[in-house]
Amino acid sequence: MKALITGASSGIGREIAKYLALLKYDLIIVARSEDKLNSL
Repeated sequence: MKALITGASSGIGREIAKYLALLKYDLIIVARSEDKLNSL
């Protein structure tokens, strides 16, 4: 499965990204903060 997640650097977007990664989804993640996104 594939998913596009916006707002992935914090809040619910970050938690959804982490959860879907555990489920082995192929993720496309978008965020305003590159530093926070890299720490994901």
